[in-house]
Amino acid sequence: MIAPVFERLAALADPIRARLLLAVEQQEMAVNELRIVLQLPQSTISRHLKVLADEGWITSRASGATNWYRIAAADLDPNARRLWQVVRDECADTPAAERDAERVKSVVTSRTARSQEFFATSAGKWDKLREDLFGPEVEWLALSGLIDPEWTIADLGTGTGQLAGVLAPFAGKVIGVDESAAMLKAARQRLRHFTNVELHRGTLEALPIETGTLDLALAVLVLHYLVDPFRAVDEAARALRPGGRVLIVDMMPHERAEYRDLMGHQSLGFQAETVAEWCRNAGLTKLTYRRLPPRPNAKGPLLFVATATKPQ
Repeated sequence: MIAPVFERLAALADPIRARLLLAVEQQEMAVNELRIVLQLPQSTISRHLKVLADEGWITSRASGATNWYRIAAADLDPNARRLWQVVRDECADTPAAERDAERVKSVVTSRTARSQEFFATSAGKWDKLREDLFGPEVEWLALSGLIDPEWTIADLGTGTGQLAGVLAPFAGKVIGVDESAAMLKAARQRLRHFTNVELHRGTLEALPIETGTLDLALAVLVLHYLVDPFRAVDEAARALRPGGRVLIVDMMPHERAEYRDLMGHQSLGFQAETVAEWCRNAGLTKLTYRRLPPRPNAKGPLLFVATATKPQ
């Protein structure tokens, strides 16, 4: 019987697989992106990814026709983590790995640029576009019964402030966060009469909100724009008070790949298992994931609402 350490060593023995692990440790990536990063044929990348997946070093999730890969950090046992640390320390400073790291940054920058280009040119027509896709007042499907007049609520990816304006009359304080200056300009105009609304420019992966200050964090139709939605969920969990809740409304998995180019979508919807993994790794409990009924005349994919709680 072969000891587990030798099986693990066999999987890590190839320099290409070590480089792949370094890349997907930094960022969740697709096969085509890894081909660009490592400058190797797609068939070579796929072959080595299969070895790493079979040995439990990486996990994957499907989004449309694309599989996204990430190192299985949370699932590795202590011995595997120690072994990877040794290999990582040996490989991370090699010229090949350093070139890979620069290409990872370039790939991520290219992804983000597509979303930002869309937002910079769409602030004036954003409300109409959302209504065409998902129907009017879709937020109320998820928010009914959740608002308490004493709560501090964050609207993550506030856009033009539509949802923040709905929440403001019913909450103690609403904090809107968005990365797009054009969107925030429109939001400030819309919300100028509310004294209990704060708007901040920032990324959802590094929220400009103090730890433990939120009663409710909302991510409504925004996670599919993010390069790494898990980090946004993790940040939302950090900002919650004990007993606070995160609420996610987003698209269920779909096949409309044209949304990537038309609107800068990074993901084509999320399965319940994916959302559950994000919440579990962020330390959240009591997950619910429910499909929302389609709105009349809505042209977009089906939506879900998910909630999870930060333990007391």
